[in-house]
Amino acid sequence: MTRRLRLGVNIDHVATIRNARGGPHPDPVRAARLAAAAGADGITAHLREDRRHITDADIDRLMGQIDLPLNLEMAATEEMLSIALAHRPHAACIVPEKREERTTEGGLDAAGQFAALLPFVARLADAGVRVSLFIEPSEQQVEAALRLGAPVVEFHTGRYAHAEGGDQAAELRRIVDSAALAAKNGIEPHAGHGLTFDNVVPVAAIPQLAELNIGHFLVGEAIFTGLDASVRRMRALMDEAR
Repeated sequence: MTRRLRLGVNIDHVATIRNARGGPHPDPVRAARLAAAAGADGITAHLREDRRHITDADIDRLMGQIDLPLNLEMAATEEMLSIALAHRPHAACIVPEKREERTTEGGLDAAGQFAALLPFVARLADAGVRVSLFIEPSEQQVEAALRLGAPVVEFHTGRYAHAEGGDQAAELRRIVDSAALAAKNGIEPHAGHGLTFDNVVPVAAIPQLAELNIGHFLVGEAIFTGLDASVRRMRALMDEAR
């Protein structure tokens, strides 16, 4: 029997809408509760250096008020490491971060930044935080994650999501092969970025993947259907794929 694929719901862009006007509404913690009730298995939040969406107070409240595991997306900086070590979320996903980007553009270069990443992975692991590396689906990056001792990798699916035809098929093959390589070496593979109702099924069908993390699309779709319906439909598509 194929194992159930977990769904992590990223609530960053609920906070983006809140911050556009200021004040407390809409509340990302309320969104996390609604996502949990609709079938989410975890909550993801990216605390950026410039605090453009999720804030430190949001992390405090999520840790204190949400029963689901929290996956804290973070850059490899001393500031973010200190916050992660203070809160000790279930997981910390190390992502590349540039202040000028609208959203995370591409995966972390775990191979090229091996020496810089090594102490971050070690210190998080020592604190009991499950470390994930957000990487491109490639043999080189999976092998770097293995050498770093990361128990989880999350494959950047943005190239797949934005490709068409044969190019999309080629990108899907990269994810398939990288997921198999990760699993073979004892690393749990996840995936996320740019996934929608229209493109999630082929990715969800990859048997080695244990979790998908999806946010922007679900929050955007919630404008039209509500967050409950948005999450439930994604959950159903993922289940059907398995």
